[in-house]
Amino acid sequence: MSLLSVKCKLVPDASTAEKLSRTVNQFANACNYALQVAHRDSVWNKFALQRAVYRELRERFGLTANLAVRVIARVGKRKGKKAKSFKPNSVDYDQRILSVNIEAETVSLSTVDGRVKIPMHIGEYQRQLLRTAKSIQGGVLVRKKGSWHIYLWCEHDDPPVINPNGFLGVDLGIVNIATDSDGEVYSGKHLNSVRHRYRRLRQKLQKKGTQSAKRLLKKISGKEHRFASHVNHRVSKCIVAKAQRTGRGIALEDLRGIRERVRLRKPQRATLHSWAFHDLAQKIRYKAERAGVPLVFVDPRNTSRECPACGHTERANRPTQALFRCVVCGYSGLADHFAAVNIGRRAAVIQPNAGAWNAAHGYHATCKPRTSVRGR
Repeated sequence: MSLLSVKCKLVPDASTAEKLSRTVNQFANACNYALQVAHRDSVWNKFALQRAVYRELRERFGLTANLAVRVIARVGKRKGKKAKSFKPNSVDYDQRILSVNIEAETVSLSTVDGRVKIPMHIGEYQRQLLRTAKSIQGGVLVRKKGSWHIYLWCEHDDPPVINPNGFLGVDLGIVNIATDSDGEVYSGKHLNSVRHRYRRLRQKLQKKGTQSAKRLLKKISGKEHRFASHVNHRVSKCIVAKAQRTGRGIALEDLRGIRERVRLRKPQRATLHSWAFHDLAQKIRYKAERAGVPLVFVDPRNTSRECPACGHTERANRPTQALFRCVVCGYSGLADHFAAVNIGRRAAVIQPNAGAWNAAHGYHATCKPRTSVRGR
């Protein structure tokens, strides 16, 4: 079984929106109160924390029984993390306090002012996912910039995983978003130009500092992120479709912690920190799971310095960012392509133990319900 989070826009009237706002605010206040108690008394066990704060959550904040339990569950996840307060922007729901009518396009939610029924917009792709789901496990109500959305957690049967005939290696990068072992390049030129344009615009507006500049900064916030997410959706769909069509698995590098490991000059740091490799990897991951395509993460060390012809590994094999030329055998070509070939070969070697390797490195077969689907 896997969970997929399907995002739908809500269209509440003024009265219902006010009820939702009060619920979001009280939910956040209750979370902050429970968090204070948890830190003060070092109580993180679900049942112990419930005994300590449940009655207060019901009486002081006016939450229903199930909303109070959702507060305790959310706060319990903060164990070992910094005491950062919760913001009033979302509420967690389970099956008992959320129900969906797909045909009528409505969702029923529990609030501090009773149960409300809210119209919502469902696209054709979202409708298909909701209809084919075995069940809806719950969801998250989100308020953002005056708009309301519901993220519904849909439980789906995992498709049969294919027995791969080799692996499609994929090298993720900044100049080229991705390059596969077949030699296909997904250029990042347009995305990087958009990022640079927004970065320059933000710098100018922040330097100006007027009220109109601040309004414009607020207006353009999120545009760059949405554009990058759209590009990553498009690239991930192409990669997964190719692997499925050719009966291969997908191999990616395990790039976690790369921002801390890499040392760059100051002008290059902004480019590195805006590199959305994790987002692209997660999109490839959940799309591959839904298509039954095996996904393997491999050790990234020296994938771009190893010669795919003779195996010689040396820094001098990369005379430039784009070019690979082996100093021993003279084999040369596009560096990203050769890196992708090496990634695919490493995946083929660890394939028999891929499940154990991925589990040991924190990768699991079931995708967490955090990836939204909007017509992808």
